[in-house]
Amino acid sequence: MGLGDKIHNAADKLHGKGKEAAGDATENDRLKAEGKGHQIKADLKQAGEKVKDAFKKH
Repeated sequence: MGLGDKIHNAADKLHGKGKEAAGDATENDRLKAEGKGHQIKADLKQAGEKVKDAFKKH
């Protein structure tokens, strides 16, 4: 996984955490769900990059 991908995934996850926190603070369920969605998307991208890296090494 390249450094740029790691930074991008971390930024996506942070963005999701911020949205989720804002949703909690304002009791906005839609915003909380969007935040969780961003975090899951970032985690899946990171897992995909790790799988891709594992195949490159072998």
